[in-house]
Amino acid sequence: MTKPVLGIDIGGSGIKGAPVDLKKGEFAAKRLRIDTPGESTPDNVAEVVAQIVEHFSDQIGDGPIGVTVPSVVTHGRTRSAANIHASWIDCEAEKVFEDRLQRDIYLVNDADAAGVGEVRYGAAKDHPGLVLLTTLGTGIGSAIIHRGVLVPNSELGHLEIDGHDAESQASSGVKDKLGLSYEEWVPRLQRYYEVVEKLLWPDLIVVGGGVSKDHEQFLPHLRLNSPIVPAVLKNKAGIIGAAWLAADRRTHPEPVLDYQAPGEARVSRAKATQG
Repeated sequence: MTKPVLGIDIGGSGIKGAPVDLKKGEFAAKRLRIDTPGESTPDNVAEVVAQIVEHFSDQIGDGPIGVTVPSVVTHGRTRSAANIHASWIDCEAEKVFEDRLQRDIYLVNDADAAGVGEVRYGAAKDHPGLVLLTTLGTGIGSAIIHRGVLVPNSELGHLEIDGHDAESQASSGVKDKLGLSYEEWVPRLQRYYEVVEKLLWPDLIVVGGGVSKDHEQFLPHLRLNSPIVPAVLKNKAGIIGAAWLAADRRTHPEPVLDYQAPGEARVSRAKATQG
């Protein structure tokens, strides 16, 4: 694509968007941020997204738009809701955006988008193996990318480790809540990453989230088999990854799955989405 592709990142407090130059993996214009509506329903959020699209309309033309959400996303449907309105659960959210914007939309989990951004342009650029990205924030997000291909919705922050939801023990949000020093936090991170490593055996672990700016205070103290490095795209990763995925869908349309009545087997049909 010759024109930049718009990426939009929906968060609990703000909705950010920027056109992305996919050749360089960089913003083609200054990012625009608008507060997330107090009642952050899909329809209300779509109205804010429409404002961002209009702001950049001259630069992006009629191209597709990548949108990240703090939710599990399966085939355009949001299955969960983290820091957004409960009405996102089991919502055909991709269709909500497409109906409002009259554009091709690719909806993706926020950590998955960040992982793709880091693999395409960041800390794991062109890595030929299995990459695990984790985002350390209020919770723990995760993305698994194998040979450049995303395995979506891994949700490894919700692994049960030692009888607890992992992110309830090891996120940077918990560190801040408990007032832990980096030295006191490291054993919690060590336990989390050693369990994840034994499950996946990744070739590289990339650590993102706001706390990654202080990576020298905790990453060197972790003892793992896999190399572990800080993310480099920081808060741009989700927008850049979402834009790349939106463009990629036009080239590689996603198969559509048919869902049978409850209790019946699920089948796939060959028809693909039209980009």
